[in-house]
Amino acid sequence: MAWSIADVARLSGVTSRTLRHYDEIGLLPPAWIGTNGHRYYEESDLLRLQQILLMRELDLGLREIAAVLDSQVDQVAVLREHRRRLLVERNRLTTLARTVGRTIAELEERKDEDDMAKINRPENLFEGFDVSRYEADARERWPQEYEQSRQFTDTLTDQDQERMQRESTAQMIRMAEFMAAGTPVFDPAVQTETDAHYQGICRFWTPNAAAYKGLGQTYTDDPQFRSAYDKVAAGLAEYQRDAMAAYADARLS
Repeated sequence: MAWSIADVARLSGVTSRTLRHYDEIGLLPPAWIGTNGHRYYEESDLLRLQQILLMRELDLGLREIAAVLDSQVDQVAVLREHRRRLLVERNRLTTLARTVGRTIAELEERKDEDDMAKINRPENLFEGFDVSRYEADARERWPQEYEQSRQFTDTLTDQDQERMQRESTAQMIRMAEFMAAGTPVFDPAVQTETDAHYQGICRFWTPNAAAYKGLGQTYTDDPQFRSAYDKVAAGLAEYQRDAMAAYADARLS
């Protein structure tokens, strides 16, 4: 039995664009290409895709994944290692869920006191988040911008960080309202909100068009960022990404 690229995208949640990219770099070639030019995948290809997705969940890069898959190592041993690391990640997510639950409780308890409730302990907002991997990636990809961002962050007080977190949440909610109303991402009102987002990023570092688009893509590709947006509204990560891409094309190119 074979599945078309559209079938595989539907079954796995991986976009056709990503599947074509995996083919282009030799990570997941299709079993064959039909006379209509469409890619078709067999069961072994679906199993390979599952392995790819498992390792992506564990933050392995595509080159590392290809090396593992092409090394002909014992697949059962690899799966056991995946399972061990997933159990570690499950424990971290349990802590993260507890963090979110505590934040919800504090906000609900104080929702009548201010227009935007105050968190008693700002550090509770971030328990369970693994931010070190973002720092390492940023340091490698944008060393100058990383240093600029680090220097700015070092000047922030706890109150500054709490205020900026609240501003970010409020901004996400406004974008969700635009999305719910069906407002196109290139609408001036959406672009004004996106400009505010860009100016906020510029307090840390100044991305060019490609970097700003890349940041938007990270919001959809990275599980933690995507989860944060989806908690506000399903599909918000993609809407934010598309608005950022439109902004980059119009104002940063």
